[in-house]
Amino acid sequence: MSVSTPTTGRPTLFLRNATGLVKAWSGFDAFIYSFMSVSLVSLGFGAFGFVSFVAGGHILSAVLFSGVFVSFLVITYALLVTAMPRAGGDYTWQSRILGGGAAFVLSMTGWWFILWHWTPIYAGILNQQVLAPLAATIGRQDWAVLLPGSLVPNGGNGLFFASLVVVAFVCIYVTLGMETYARIQKFSFYLGIAGLAVMAVILLFSSGDAMHQAVNREAASLFGYTGPDAYQATIDLATKNGYTPSSFNAFSLGPTLAIVPFLMFYLLWPVWGATLYGEVRGTRDYRRIFTSMFWGLWATVILSVVVLLLMAKTIGWEFFEAAAYNNSLGLANQPIPIWPHPVMLAGWLVNSHVFQFILLAVMSVWFWGWSGTLFLSSTRVIFAAAFDRVLPEWAANISAKRRVPYGALGLMVIPSIVVSAIYAYVSGFEALVLDATLVIAITFLGTVVAAAILPWRRATIFNSSPISKLRVAGVPVITLAAVVTGAFLIFNLVKWFTDSTYGVGFSNPNSLKYLAVLYVLAFVVYVGFFLYRRSQGIDLRAIHAEIPVE
Repeated sequence: MSVSTPTTGRPTLFLRNATGLVKAWSGFDAFIYSFMSVSLVSLGFGAFGFVSFVAGGHILSAVLFSGVFVSFLVITYALLVTAMPRAGGDYTWQSRILGGGAAFVLSMTGWWFILWHWTPIYAGILNQQVLAPLAATIGRQDWAVLLPGSLVPNGGNGLFFASLVVVAFVCIYVTLGMETYARIQKFSFYLGIAGLAVMAVILLFSSGDAMHQAVNREAASLFGYTGPDAYQATIDLATKNGYTPSSFNAFSLGPTLAIVPFLMFYLLWPVWGATLYGEVRGTRDYRRIFTSMFWGLWATVILSVVVLLLMAKTIGWEFFEAAAYNNSLGLANQPIPIWPHPVMLAGWLVNSHVFQFILLAVMSVWFWGWSGTLFLSSTRVIFAAAFDRVLPEWAANISAKRRVPYGALGLMVIPSIVVSAIYAYVSGFEALVLDATLVIAITFLGTVVAAAILPWRRATIFNSSPISKLRVAGVPVITLAAVVTGAFLIFNLVKWFTDSTYGVGFSNPNSLKYLAVLYVLAFVVYVGFFLYRRSQGIDLRAIHAEIPVE
């Protein structure tokens, strides 16, 4: 049995009197989702590797700088949730403040279309941090090298297989319902923190010399390296191919700021659960919402600082960056021919493949607990648009027991598999989707603009909400926070568009053309449904002037 839309009688404004979603999550569940969304291990370790392309920057300062300014994004979104705690997040807020057309183009491109392209990115992370290291540890180097990251051209069967694994697991998570997924999150959170603590202890009580010896030992044992010094050879190979070694303590303002856009790959997402707050209890309490997002962000920032210090002390910052650089460029004759997963490197300090395997398996829960973020938030955006009649009615149908929007899930799953196949087998396609973070940042910027003008554009909503009392010198806090957030997002967007270091923006014109096609597709879909609904006597503008009941 499912909650579906009546098909007889005169059309109502919305599909149903209420969305049918239930408040299945607590504030702590929302915190864990926020924490997992800015996953230090799944996303942060990858972002640390990107820093190899910037010489002279100070990553600790960049992490703290990013944390401070992303906090204003958290403030803005927490205030919006308090004012309009509805499923759909960005789409719902933008459509009620900026209008349905702008909201659909921005939110559907940023939450629906572009998330198809994140599927092979998640798959690449699965390969780099779980499947390839585990395969290498059991002596199957031949398997490990066939499980590439998402930046490798023509990822082939290894990447497509991982994409199917990701889609399968995420589908299971979503169809189990919010309550069950919350339990999976908690298990992953506690076990993942325990595993990270073990990794930290190993790094704390080991030395750089021990790491040097461990790399040489395991490069020979696991990958058959026959040279005299795999550790130094890794650095030499990267330097020969354009890598500029940089001290961990080096600080130059320009390069430090240049690191920030790379860090957005993991630190920009503490508000990823905003689309789900229609299903979180206590959303009229601003402090509860803010706390869940803020500590999701800052717990990660603090852990990032600790882990970075330990990596620099024991693994060696120059070595890790060189190994990541070699892997990113796909260089031949690498002493370590797979991505230098910090967990794998830390495990090598214990001369036991059994222990190394167990540590990698335990730390894999960071991926499994995080992977549900791929579809879960997006299904609520699609659901909200369908509930507004901007998409087919079946996309807003939900199951009666677990309240799962199966139609919306299908609109994520099927295109994701198609895109993953193209990504894996069509040469050059991986370069078209390097703007995946940029597109979502544009969506966030649209929401920030909506937040800034909310007190005047939708004064009734603002004045009737608890956030109307939050002012500084008479100016609404939501406007002040939105202005700061907007400036920070624009800074990152300008860097992405104009600096070739990131491989996106104007330096990758084919990617921009591809993204333009996605935005045009969203516009065409909206116009098509606008005209179709008008022929049915339904005015989408009237729908977007109202707020649905949960």
